[in-house]
Amino acid sequence: MKSQNEIKETMLGKKTWAVIGASHHKKNFGYKIYKTLKRFGYEVYPVNPGCETIDGDKVYASIGDLPVVPECIDMVVKPEIGIRILDAIKKAGISHVWFQPGTMDEATIKKSQDLEIEAVTEGCVMAELNRRAKQIL
Repeated sequence: MKSQNEIKETMLGKKTWAVIGASHHKKNFGYKIYKTLKRFGYEVYPVNPGCETIDGDKVYASIGDLPVVPECIDMVVKPEIGIRILDAIKKAGISHVWFQPGTMDEATIKKSQDLEIEAVTEGCVMAELNRRAKQIL
């Protein structure tokens, strides 16, 4: 079984992401994470059935609506929503999910393991990218 650091390294090396729970509200983590991934050069697709655009970018209602299959998912929704989306993630052929703090519980983690989805369950992708950028400076 891979360590959290190994899974993080694998995921950060992949360039196509979707953010489940992306938001047009600038104070929400769904917005901040979406914008941070874009700023660091990732191809990012926002997913949120309750939002049409984020700063002019089209928002998709579901994983099935995306124009490409992302390599990674960043989960920014409550565990009870995330657990329901895991089946669609697996069905789409996506095998990497980064659960933001507060987006998973024991049932969500177990289901991701049962579906053989590699998951980051420790730390925030936005904080990780910003920390790495500061180390380079």
